[in-house]
Amino acid sequence: REGDADALKTLVAQSPIPIIADIHFNHTLALKAIASGAACVRLNPGNIGGPEKVAEVVAAAKAADVPLRIGVNSGSLPKHLMDLEYSDPVEALVTAAVEFVALMEKLDFEDFKISMKSTSVPNTIASNRRLAERIPYPIHLGVTEAGTRWTGSLKSAVGLGALLADDIGDTIRISLSTFHAEEEVKVAWEILKALKLRERGPVLIACPTCGRLQFDMDSVVVEIEERLAAYPDAIEVSVLGCAVNGIGEARHADFGITGAKDAGMIFSKGEPLKKVPTDRLVDELFAEIDRYYDSGKTVIRDEQAAAEAAEWLAENEDAEAMTPERLAAMEAAASEKAGGGDDVLEAAGVMSKKKTIDEGASPVAGRRFTRT
Repeated sequence: REGDADALKTLVAQSPIPIIADIHFNHTLALKAIASGAACVRLNPGNIGGPEKVAEVVAAAKAADVPLRIGVNSGSLPKHLMDLEYSDPVEALVTAAVEFVALMEKLDFEDFKISMKSTSVPNTIASNRRLAERIPYPIHLGVTEAGTRWTGSLKSAVGLGALLADDIGDTIRISLSTFHAEEEVKVAWEILKALKLRERGPVLIACPTCGRLQFDMDSVVVEIEERLAAYPDAIEVSVLGCAVNGIGEARHADFGITGAKDAGMIFSKGEPLKKVPTDRLVDELFAEIDRYYDSGKTVIRDEQAAAEAAEWLAENEDAEAMTPERLAAMEAAASEKAGGGDDVLEAAGVMSKKKTIDEGASPVAGRRFTRT
């Protein structure tokens, strides 16, 4: 709207982050956005107008050194692609993008990125994979109208995660309903962190719990997550619901806790630090984290406290639990006894002889996930 365009200049001046204008239908609003100092302007090929109007916007963008985003959307494709959309929605998205790229190149303008968004996660993935093979320009990823915080986050994680894992995508946007818009940046960061593409803030890992749980782990995890938000560094914190598997499965964590009914333990990099009452686990965990930072990122270890923690761990561990460490030891022993071979685990008594799967009897016969 005209009023929004008039207010943009003030917003740009006061905003601590770049402002991007998302323009549909009226190319003159794109011109006003550029004049108002927008850091980037999105144009929708399906409704922005003909080549002459696009040329005006490109000329203004060139003069102001403002990049553009070609934002193709499955809900507003150019009219001449409607029939193709019904028969091949993926190719319709790609065609719309490629046609607009050709127009940009004809106008001698290459300062742009491209996005193709659909409410369909499979179509979003397929179209961006296809586009990445056909153009050399940066690609912006997103699933449009993804939904609420829960469904939208999951759809975005699946769609964007699949593409980012294939090295497709240069910028991303998470689209959630307006009630949860403030969560969009958080979800985007979590996706990048999960793929080890970017680091920002702590990583919290928690076991899925089981019948051995003896303390209120749900509340503990929530409190730890909330308190970790105050720490800027990418430290990893693990929460184990019991001591059955020892702390071997969380030995990579910078800090962690494992609990029982009356007491628990704080550990660092797989080494016990101290035993504490269960109701003090969280406070003592953060006391150790603060000591770590106060000492220049050095773990402060009290040998007596660590010994008491190790003794507690030994008392609470399940000697029969099949941990990765014990499985490896059994496998090595059986291999030595049997002279190696494919039947090592069978010789160790860990598993029975493999059965041949009758794929013809399977309800999903012939279906396999493949990646080209």
